[in-house]
Amino acid sequence: MTAAFQEDRSVLSRTARAPDRTIAYGAQPENIADLWQGPDTARARPLLIMIHGGFWRPEYDRTHTAPMCAALADAGWTVATIEYQRIRGQPDVTASDVRAAVAGIPPLVKHQDGRVVLLGHSAGGHLCLYAAVAQASAAIAGVVALAPAADLQLVEQLDLDDGAARAFLGTSAATRPDLDPARQPDINASATIIHGIEDLVVPIAVSRAYVAAHPATTLRVLEDCGHFALIDPLSDAWSAVIAELQRFSR
Repeated sequence: MTAAFQEDRSVLSRTARAPDRTIAYGAQPENIADLWQGPDTARARPLLIMIHGGFWRPEYDRTHTAPMCAALADAGWTVATIEYQRIRGQPDVTASDVRAAVAGIPPLVKHQDGRVVLLGHSAGGHLCLYAAVAQASAAIAGVVALAPAADLQLVEQLDLDDGAARAFLGTSAATRPDLDPARQPDINASATIIHGIEDLVVPIAVSRAYVAAHPATTLRVLEDCGHFALIDPLSDAWSAVIAELQRFSR
């Protein structure tokens, strides 16, 4: 870990072009997804379902992923970035929304080949790893988790973001292994975690703990990379994200 490393958070406030449309996957106001439609070549690529982070807290929503999603569409994919309910101490509401989004959004979206890649950052990385098992489907071709909060017991032990795991769960992580990717069964699809070695928001130890429990998952460690570079199209880390997604291109 480099003492002089400075986390670049500029992507969180950067503007991007508006999504092409917003679609609903459920009845609640938060049951929506912004859609960026890729070019005609996206018809031969999977739909990317992006799950935003923010330590499961209601004050963080999907808007900060707009630069990322617009860039992915420009690079050739159709992308849906989902919103979901985030209610302190009610994790099953969040989990239910994410499962519903993974099941319900693909039939509503054109310009994709019928496959789905789940993509998530931070707490959204936790949710995409969770959903790949809980909402398992032959359509899920892969999972790409970016700096995920992948081991809830370790997230709780490290007290990340001032008790974010316990606030999300409303109880100890040990009592909810069903929501903890590190304690779920293996993912029945290609799964990769990309994590920066300089990440202090979700330390790389969290991803290493997940991969120790699920050795079939690939862990790509990026040098000189923090937490937010993985969702920043202007960062040096962005090429690693694109390269991983290109594995699913035909």
